[in-house]
Amino acid sequence: MRVSTADKYNIGVNALQRRQSELAEAQTKLTTGKRVNRASDDPVAAARAERALAGENRVVADERSVEASKSIMVQTEGALGEAGELLQQAREILVSAGNATYGSPERNNLAEQLKQIRDQLLKISNRSDGAGTYLFGGQGASEKPFVDSRPQIGTLVEQGGVRYVGAAGSSMTDVGTNLPLALDGAAIWTSARTGNGVFETRSLTSTSGAWIEPGQVVDPSVVTGDAYSLVFNVATQAFDVTDTSTATVLASQPYVSGEAIEVDGMSLTINGAPNDGETFEVVPSVARLNVFGSLDKAIADLQAGLGSAALSQAVSDNLRNMDSVMGNLQAARARSGEALSRIDNATAQLASEKLHHQTERASAEDLDMIAAISEFENKQTGYDAALKSYSMVQRMSLFQYISA
Repeated sequence: MRVSTADKYNIGVNALQRRQSELAEAQTKLTTGKRVNRASDDPVAAARAERALAGENRVVADERSVEASKSIMVQTEGALGEAGELLQQAREILVSAGNATYGSPERNNLAEQLKQIRDQLLKISNRSDGAGTYLFGGQGASEKPFVDSRPQIGTLVEQGGVRYVGAAGSSMTDVGTNLPLALDGAAIWTSARTGNGVFETRSLTSTSGAWIEPGQVVDPSVVTGDAYSLVFNVATQAFDVTDTSTATVLASQPYVSGEAIEVDGMSLTINGAPNDGETFEVVPSVARLNVFGSLDKAIADLQAGLGSAALSQAVSDNLRNMDSVMGNLQAARARSGEALSRIDNATAQLASEKLHHQTERASAEDLDMIAAISEFENKQTGYDAALKSYSMVQRMSLFQYISA
């Protein structure tokens, strides 16, 4: 077989082009710092790197959710802290309202202070998270979740309280993180338990001579959950206790002011001199106590000019209600604090997962720089040598020999 001079030259040129291509590829790897720049470089490693990248992207999305939850929970915890401080101020005002030396002017002044606290609390309950939603909007609300329905002008006794118009419930991130994005405003602001949390005591007589305290549970095992009425008979200095659920009557129980009365595991205390027929009742506690309704009742009581016994009853009831709503807000604040703790744990876990995916991706596609630099220098040396050899060989022709 005859090989022409042109073929020899072409073989040399092809070898140079191959070496140049290999050198360029090595240079590309050095520039990008990656061993796999195309799937064709190493299909198995490329697949590993793609799976790791997908996992890293999922972690990044979860991190955004966690960061959003953290921002909202920090604001929520702060808002509940402010609300708790305001309710503590309201409680101190109610304590001072029981001062026997105070008259109507002083109590009206206290009522005005409670109105200001109420307005500040309403602003807190409708606080935005800065991103178009509300901290206590529940499952979502395009408008403020709390609406003040009380008459604004021309009424002494404020009525109506505040209505929750948001979507009750909590808004959460995806199931992977399951962190809160908004707390249930209805449960926090309008669903504290009435009474002492188990039962509620009430005075049913408008012109009373005595008042009943909130009471307490002394034996949970015998608490029935029934409703009871206590009716006084001045002539006998006794009272009848009727279980209104079963119609069971304990007749003519002796009465001593300030002495504990025990009924089915509950301890009640009545103070003062009851009028004939004066009635008190005990009913099961329910979760419907509204922060704003409690303040509205306290304001109305302070402005009503009540007598001594009625005022004592009002102060006792209002302090009991204030303690209940404060406890409910404190529990919500504790839940937001617990959510922040879970957010910190989730942040650390996601950082660990992200590092794992990044390490896996780097293992699949990153370049060993020391080995790559050595390989590049070898290829460059080989290419330079081949180029010089080719340039010398191509001058070895008859025409160049004659011309020399």
